[in-house]
Amino acid sequence: MITKTGLESHRVDDIADLLNRTDGFLWVDMPAGDAGAMQVLSEVFHFHPLAVKDALERNRVPKMHAYADHIFVILHAPEGGDRGHVHYLELDQFIGRNYLVTVHGPVNPAVAAATAARETRAVLARITKGRLQPASPFALSHAIVAALTRNQEDYVEQVTADVWRLEQQVTGGNVGNAESFLNELFRARHGLLAVRTMGALGGAIYGRMATLVGLPDVDKPLVDDSTDQFVRVRRIADGEREYLQGVIEFYQSILTIKATNAAHIQNEKVQRLTEASYAQSEQVKRISAWAAIFFAPSLVAAVYGMNFDHMPELHWRIGYPFALALMVAAGAALHWAFKQRNWL
Repeated sequence: MITKTGLESHRVDDIADLLNRTDGFLWVDMPAGDAGAMQVLSEVFHFHPLAVKDALERNRVPKMHAYADHIFVILHAPEGGDRGHVHYLELDQFIGRNYLVTVHGPVNPAVAAATAARETRAVLARITKGRLQPASPFALSHAIVAALTRNQEDYVEQVTADVWRLEQQVTGGNVGNAESFLNELFRARHGLLAVRTMGALGGAIYGRMATLVGLPDVDKPLVDDSTDQFVRVRRIADGEREYLQGVIEFYQSILTIKATNAAHIQNEKVQRLTEASYAQSEQVKRISAWAAIFFAPSLVAAVYGMNFDHMPELHWRIGYPFALALMVAAGAALHWAFKQRNWL
């Protein structure tokens, strides 16, 4: 219970009675959506069953539902994981006239349970130390949302440090393995895109909340300020993402130039090998052509050198001249044919 005199701690069994007090407002922070939380949300606060269901389950996108006596809001904060993965830490809020109920949604087993409550824990520490004295549930919700947006900005700051390091590696030519480096670049971009999405959706939700009829005038500036905080997160993430995209394009240009040069060198090697192979082929063709030219007379000579008993040419007066002419004619015919094919 938060009163003008300070913060009071009470048991869960006292919630129903505390809702009837008029000297302050009630803050119930539920670290997990278990069976006990479901009972309190359903039987003590009598929230809508769909809202209770959303509060106990994981939600992929932020939401805002306005009911007759309260507003239900779902937001996310980022938490870095392995290999560039971004965990979405869910924070659900039931904002009523005299109470604020915060429920921390289910978290990945890889994330410590205490991490999900860092925003409410930070706000509680400020209240305990007297640095914060919220006057209404909306004021308390505003402080928690401010802590959430600060965590979003801190995550952008962490990713930006990686972006600067990657940019220095690119400009300094100290990249190392190209595949691993590209993985780092795209993981950083994924982180910025995740936070950018959280900021954009959070801003849209609070922008819609500001238009609700019945919202107390004293709380409207707080809603507007929360909207501005989410818009600022989105713009910061967008700026860093554009800067990182420039680094990625710069590095991709370097890779393209290197690949083009390597391909050009490879093409030159292939061309030289092709030219050498062509020259060798031409030489083989010339050798084969001359071999064929000299083979024809040799064939004629071999036939006439077999000393057959019945060779009419032996009784001709022009027998040997005919054989010699046949040799020359065969060689000349082949020479002419190969010349036409540019083999000689």
